[in-house]
This record gives sequence, C-alpha cells and structure tokens, in this order.
Amino acid sequence: MRKSGVVRAAALAASMGSAENALPSESGTASNMRVDRLEAGLDNLIAPGTEIDRVATGFEFTEGPMWRRGRLWFSDLVGNKMYAVSPEGKVELLIDKAGGLQVVSPNTYKGSNAMVTDKDGTVLMCQHGVRRIARVDDELHQILFLDKWEGKRFNSPNDIVFAPDGALWFTDPPFGLDKGGDDPAKEIPFSGVYRYANGKLTVAIRDLTNPNGIGFSPDGKTLYVSNSGPKMFVNRYEVKANGTVGPSSVFISYPDQPDNEVPDGLKIDSTGNVWTTGPGGIRIISPQGKVLGQIKLPEVASNLAWADGGHTLYITGSSSIYKLNVSTPGEVPLYLK
Repeated sequence: MRKSGVVRAAALAASMGSAENALPSESGTASNMRVDRLEAGLDNLIAPGTEIDRVATGFEFTEGPMWRRGRLWFSDLVGNKMYAVSPEGKVELLIDKAGGLQVVSPNTYKGSNAMVTDKDGTVLMCQHGVRRIARVDDELHQILFLDKWEGKRFNSPNDIVFAPDGALWFTDPPFGLDKGGDDPAKEIPFSGVYRYANGKLTVAIRDLTNPNGIGFSPDGKTLYVSNSGPKMFVNRYEVKANGTVGPSSVFISYPDQPDNEVPDGLKIDSTGNVWTTGPGGIRIISPQGKVLGQIKLPEVASNLAWADGGHTLYITGSSSIYKLNVSTPGEVPLYLK
C-alpha cells in the first residue's frame, strides 16, 4: 500500500468498463521493466536476460495476489473489486464490492486485500471496508471468519499467511480507516500482528506502527514483517515452539523520504531468500541480509505471489499485473489449490 495517494495508468478512466465487464488486458514488455543484478548469487534465482511481462493493466490499485486453480486472484483495493487473471492476460471480475461496503469514497483503501487458501479449500480474504477476514467458498459467497480481538473491531486486516505449522497470521494496520491511526473509529489502541491457532486469537506483535507484509522462512522458524511508516523497515523475529516470537531485529531499513513507495508485501523463496517490496522496487535479499538484486517496474510494486509450483513470480503494481520466471522456486503457500 502507498504512503499516500493513488497512482493510476494514464488511460485508466477510458479503460474502466461497467462492474459486470472484465477490464481490458494489455500484455507486453517495456524497457523500464528490468532486473538489476547486484550480486552474482542472483543468477541462481533469476536467469540473466529474464524479461518481465505486463499481464494486465487498467486497475486502480492492485494488491493481495494469490495463485488459485491456474489463475492469479487479486484485489483492486481502491476499485473495491476482486479479479482473476489468466497467464495470457484474460481478466475476470469475481467479486464486486469486495471490501464489503456497497459505497466507498474515491481514492480510499476500502476494498479487499490479501487472500490465502485454507485447509478446506476455501479462501480467507481480508476486507478493509468492513474490517474483517471473510471466508469465500467456491460460489464466491462471503461469510465472517474473524473481525474482533477481545470484543474490539480490527483496524483493517491487510496481509495474511499460514505458517508451516498451520497457524494463521495476519497484519492489522489502520489503512482502511479514513483517518488512519487517528480515526475515531479505531477501537484497538495498536496496530497488531495476530496469530490464530486452535480457535484462539492472540497478539504476537503490538509495537509496530503500520505492520504490512508478512511471511515465514521455509522452516517456519523466522517471521518477517514489513513496517510501512513513519519509519520504514522489515523486521525479523525468531518464532518459538509455542507460537510466540522473540525480540525483533531489523532485516532491512529504508531512509526516511517524501515518497509514496513503502515496504509493503513480501514473499520468501524455497531457499529462504526474501523478496520484498519497498522504495525503489522489489529487493531480493539473502537470509543473511545481503541484497542480491532488485526488480524495477514503471510503477509501484505492492505485493507478490508464487505460481506454477513456485517457478513464476507475479507482482501487483499500482495499475497493472506483472510476471517473470524464476530459477529457484518460491515457497508456495501451505494450502495451495
């Protein structure tokens, strides 16, 4: 998610159809999409000469990507819709008013956000508008899954992931509230990272100002969480056997700058490298903290998803969906369908 404002494609207004129609797709490559190699180790992850493809465009702010049944499901967080797109760029509208509210103000983050497949094959989807996590069945019906901690409504559940042990974790910044952390509708006095296991919801982390992207090392022993501001960084935590986390350490930090790019979504590959969005593009960082390379796009990258058994990386941008092939597979979600 951006720190402020929303970037649109120049032709967005002309390309937006009715809610019942799929948006036009526009595939291709561009010279301002590139992979910058900073260390030789990047060649093991992305083959030299790999091109980045733009799969589809014309959205307001794409987020929350998830690979499902041969297509990428993703949210338009500002457009308040949820879509699927094929590898060839065919776009289908799956859920209108996906954030749960029938009417939202322009340029607000009230739509749906991250999604994850559950053990039973249904989808858990974060809904900013109604400040909850909903379960979505095969008919795309939405029912409440979680919306409160100790009787208080969530801020706006943002990113979500299953740990290797089957526990569900999610971040809850106030991005869906009109006035953010100062909104009078905010009921919980912090922006938390939560763990849900065996029917019990607990707060794992409560000292981050704007927790956003979240992911685990392949062995589940390390948790990564991005913080979108005011201080921008990605923290690393040791995950203990009982599901609690140890003290944080900074994995990567970014200088304070008047920019709309912030640390947002992140994913981990099968060898433990962290692929994280942030100012200047997507950085690929070894488990030891060395930046191996960077993926540059012509717009802000908000999140990522592994597809095709982890061999394809999809990226949600401000107005577009991108993809590229990778040589080292990504760590696919626990319950892939």
